[in-house]
Amino acid sequence: MPYHHIDVRGNEILLPVNKVVCVGRNYLDHIQEMNSSVSEMPLLFMKPKAAMCNMRDKITVPTDKGECHNELEVAVLLKSSLKNASEEEVKAAIWGVGLGLDLTLREIQADLKKQGQPWERAKSFDNSAPLSGFVPLNVVEDLDDLHFSLTINDEIRQSGHTELMLYKIVPLIAHMSSVFTLDSGDVILTGTPKGVGKLTPSDTVIASLENHLTVHTEVVAE
Repeated sequence: MPYHHIDVRGNEILLPVNKVVCVGRNYLDHIQEMNSSVSEMPLLFMKPKAAMCNMRDKITVPTDKGECHNELEVAVLLKSSLKNASEEEVKAAIWGVGLGLDLTLREIQADLKKQGQPWERAKSFDNSAPLSGFVPLNVVEDLDDLHFSLTINDEIRQSGHTELMLYKIVPLIAHMSSVFTLDSGDVILTGTPKGVGKLTPSDTVIASLENHLTVHTEVVAE
């Protein structure tokens, strides 16, 4: 079934499905767990629209490409395009927020890093961006005060707070729009905190954006 953006009640949001724009290394604890360095500017990469799928319809992971890791992130859905946008223009262009998983083939990514190559083979495969429904922006009090968590098999694996982002959501999106045009229906994944780890078929998963949404799902083999 083709992916459509939905709200938290499961109703279709009448926006196109375009690209996913991601930022890496946006939480210091994750940078430290990966033995990486802080970037001088936001580390940006993209996933195509074929990466988007509905998180509640189960999380599909490849089983023949090494370990596939979870990276839970706050997701932002845009309702209008942005180019060289101000922060006020960014706020006006946001439809709402939800959660997304930046699924990552960790061994492939490590090999790509060693070779100095881009990450798309590890990050941009089909169904590599499972998304929750989205909460309208007008019910979110503060984008810099969002708590979110990922529970795997009844154990909390990731717990994050957007206040701890190195690049906060609105200025981050404004920066992205200075690099390339953001389109209506684009989804922004805003970075992951520590706690990344292997996903295994039959894992039970709960993704939660505190006070806004909770998704119960499971991992299945591709």
